[in-house]
Amino acid sequence: MAESIASGRARRIARVLIVGKKSTALLPVLKKQGFVVVRSPEKADFVITYGGDGSLLGADREYPNLPKLAIRSSEEYVKCDEHADAEVLGRVARGKHSSTFLRRLKADAKGESLSGINDIVFHNEIFTSAVRYRVRIDEQDYSDEVVGDGLVVATPFGSSAYYRAITNSVFRVGLGLAFNNSTESVNHLVLDETASIQVEVTRGPAQLIADNNPHRIALKTGDSFSIRLGNDAAEIWEISTVFCKKCLFRASRRPAGSRHV
Repeated sequence: MAESIASGRARRIARVLIVGKKSTALLPVLKKQGFVVVRSPEKADFVITYGGDGSLLGADREYPNLPKLAIRSSEEYVKCDEHADAEVLGRVARGKHSSTFLRRLKADAKGESLSGINDIVFHNEIFTSAVRYRVRIDEQDYSDEVVGDGLVVATPFGSSAYYRAITNSVFRVGLGLAFNNSTESVNHLVLDETASIQVEVTRGPAQLIADNNPHRIALKTGDSFSIRLGNDAAEIWEISTVFCKKCLFRASRRPAGSRHV
């Protein structure tokens, strides 16, 4: 993740597209801060995702070329002073917000492509039947045939979600490879960001998924796919709103920064 702090922008950003349930709750604050709400992405300077982590993932898929500002829903979260709506939007209005660039993962399979800022998941399609597969890293065999539920390839941003649930760890640089419920003892890996992962399905059926994208690529025995970090990146403003441990879920009082998406 590459981060920078904006300062003294010559042009005040004013046009915003907002997405998410209950997003109308932001309208009074946006108006007070001088923003204009638009409905067309062609007219927007940035996108506000109002809700949880899934809203951010969906907005990046739908509006890949626009910066995103993730604001948690006040109905579901208790926010700390730093991440109160007026404070966050005030920093954006003044051009004092942080910008973080998250490189997107790319998966190619059967003439199709998937992209995500969190992770790419390869999973057995029939939950009562394990998938079998072989893994190569940079065209070199990594293991013999693996039997299990599949694998997860994560970015540093996504490492705090499904990857962490499998490995009980996170990482800050590189590319994470986690083996999900495998019968063999296979080490989880953190690879160089230039690494390419190739997988051959030796027994299906299985499916390939990116983030919370409802579109899935169906895989059968003999199919293969590859995963790598792409060259394009998502620009996220004030990313600390996503990871903050002081902001809390209202229902459970659990830190909002404990990501499970």
